[in-house]
Amino acid sequence: MTAAPLILDNLSVARAGGRIVSDVSFEVAPGTALALRGPNGVGKSTLLRALAGLLPATGTARLGDRQLGSDDWVDAIAHAGHRDAIKAALSVRENLAFWAALLGGDVDTALAAFDLAPLADRPAGLCSAGQKRRLGLARLALGHRSLWLLDEPTVSLDAGHVARFAELLRAHLDRGGLAVIATHITLGLDLAEHHLTPPEERPAGPGAPSDDPFLSGEFA
Repeated sequence: MTAAPLILDNLSVARAGGRIVSDVSFEVAPGTALALRGPNGVGKSTLLRALAGLLPATGTARLGDRQLGSDDWVDAIAHAGHRDAIKAALSVRENLAFWAALLGGDVDTALAAFDLAPLADRPAGLCSAGQKRRLGLARLALGHRSLWLLDEPTVSLDAGHVARFAELLRAHLDRGGLAVIATHITLGLDLAEHHLTPPEERPAGPGAPSDDPFLSGEFA
């Protein structure tokens, strides 16, 4: 696992001509996790999606010599968002086998990480919300991506499985990994915090300045 810091420098995300996330800068050292804090709608999910390469952004993000937007950046990250990214028609085991073919790792280890072995042959579409969340998070136990980007990972989990997630995260950090997490709980870990604030109001309408990177020509 690459031991390099994550460095954000004035990262902004704009949609529909207005900034959702504005000029975010922070650094996360190897072996540490950063919790994103702020009220609903402030842009925590948007920032994580931008770091996962799912939304265009301006500014810079670096992980060692990897730059946001490059193929080697994608190879270093694992993203777990609100959707669990499971295939409903496949069993729990088959879902993990699909991801193992892409990421490497051992399916049985991933099943054990979230107590999914008793559900291994159940179609994922028949799982409860909590079971689906456990299956989505079990992907983190496959392969060893340096940077985890996690959006409210403990939603739908009971206390026992929140503890299992915290153990998995602690092991990742102990290996020198990094994590940026939008979460409202402490997880029992010593998490640094970065508080997001809403961007300043900007004028709208014809002639108003646009922060859309496509319109401004800043996104390539």
